[in-house]
Amino acid sequence: MKHILCIILLSILPHAAAAQTGKPVKGDPLSADNFTGFEFRSVGPAFMSGRISDIEILQDDPSTWIIGVGSGGVWRTENAGTTWTPIFDNERAYSIGTVAVDPSNPHTLWVGTGENHAGRHVGYGKGVYRSRDGGDSWEHLGLEASEHISEIIIHPEDSNTVWVAAQGPLWSPGGERGL
Repeated sequence: MKHILCIILLSILPHAAAAQTGKPVKGDPLSADNFTGFEFRSVGPAFMSGRISDIEILQDDPSTWIIGVGSGGVWRTENAGTTWTPIFDNERAYSIGTVAVDPSNPHTLWVGTGENHAGRHVGYGKGVYRSRDGGDSWEHLGLEASEHISEIIIHPEDSNTVWVAAQGPLWSPGGERGL
């Protein structure tokens, strides 16, 4: 499939360049002239399928964002999306449903694993995790059988009060589900 796509791309590039410049391009289809109409742009962290499930922006530092990816872990940027660092790669789940930042302490992050929608391509998770050091280390807090965490809300004045919305298994009974 990859080879077919390359052949198609190589056959249409000269025509695309000719349409952009108004003059036919001859010679090597990979020459710089054939790419004059194309511009690079940043798309941030791009993953297979690219399903961003949640974004949190720190209140006291709007250039620091934490994102949860439906099929690719948790990422942090400290420069408003120019560069990204994975902060959840060593945990037992890759599918993320929600992220939350404690309003009383921006170094305390919460992650609910398992995508928060019901598509055919959905990934399941392993419960709720918390980091007290901005994502450097994580502790698993339970709800492993929930499979899909949709939302985590931290009380704005009491960090010890946390609500978790757990969907449970999507197409079967059981699991841990509810609020």
